[in-house]
Amino acid sequence: MSIFCEFPPAGGTRPGRWVRGTVLVASICCAGLAPRCPAASETAANSTVLIVVGAAGEEEYGKHFAEWAAAWDGACARAGTSHRSIGLTTNQPAADREQLREVLANEPKEGGGELWLVLLGHGTYDGKEAKFNLRGPDVSSADLGEWLKPFRRPIAVIDAASASAPFINKLSATNRVILAATRSGAEINYARFGKFLSEGIADPTADLDKDGQTSLLEAFLTASRRVAEYYAGEGRMVTEHALLDDNGDGLGTPADWFRGTRAVKAARDGAPLDGFRAHQFHLVQSEAERRLPPEARARRDELEISIAALRSRKAQLGEDNYYQQLEILLLEMARLHEPVAKPAAGSTPSP
Repeated sequence: MSIFCEFPPAGGTRPGRWVRGTVLVASICCAGLAPRCPAASETAANSTVLIVVGAAGEEEYGKHFAEWAAAWDGACARAGTSHRSIGLTTNQPAADREQLREVLANEPKEGGGELWLVLLGHGTYDGKEAKFNLRGPDVSSADLGEWLKPFRRPIAVIDAASASAPFINKLSATNRVILAATRSGAEINYARFGKFLSEGIADPTADLDKDGQTSLLEAFLTASRRVAEYYAGEGRMVTEHALLDDNGDGLGTPADWFRGTRAVKAARDGAPLDGFRAHQFHLVQSEAERRLPPEARARRDELEISIAALRSRKAQLGEDNYYQQLEILLLEMARLHEPVAKPAAGSTPSP
């Protein structure tokens, strides 16, 4: 991940004369400085992607949902991540809703491995409860909220269905990223967000900060832009507006609040903005990311969030205090990467 921060100009140390720049934290793990790692890190190996394909309603929609699921399958295979699908096969011993409940009940509740839950299909909202439409009984936002309550591991829930916004309020929690294809339960038309997100989750062109990997935030922003382009190209009114929540406050942030990978607009009530945690979820990791041990990666993520929070308080802290605290965080960040940046035994560092 790239962290946008301040650093002193050459020959200067006075905080008042620092200039802005981009610190590529992962770039110290340059090619040739450490042995190649396996195809997937321990974190990726312990991660799970669960792809749930809902009731098609019409044959055309069923083909679309199957294509989106296939794109997720391909991304998971490339990442070396364990994954399974629900809703694509027939003659199952249990209804899809029960299968989903059982799979979640059997998933580890603790640990650093991410759980990605991807819902591809249609949704409904009756003014009180949002549901994701399955073959057989549907799953409601309240159902899913209860089933996910025991989890303490990192979770990403991607509800690419219509009328999906109410899922944010029910599922939002610390260490979770929730994506919804709509900004309210009233947006009930077929949502195309799932198509563009499935295409973008492992697409190098969606890597906005050019760190060699596409984060969930970057995929969300890219998919949202492509949704808008689709409706503009068709000359149709936009009937879906995706939201992202990753700070646990149950309030989603739309893609047009971002410039690059940072939210730049302020909520009227002063609520904190989203995006930082979602930018730390990578289905297909870069080589530099895979080199980091899971413990170091978890601490790196904490430091990045701390740096973002510190930056938001810069005006209240005063320059000297701000840069002193920033230096402490960046130095710890550098120490995390130092072991993997050392040359391997018998190897010659690159220039």
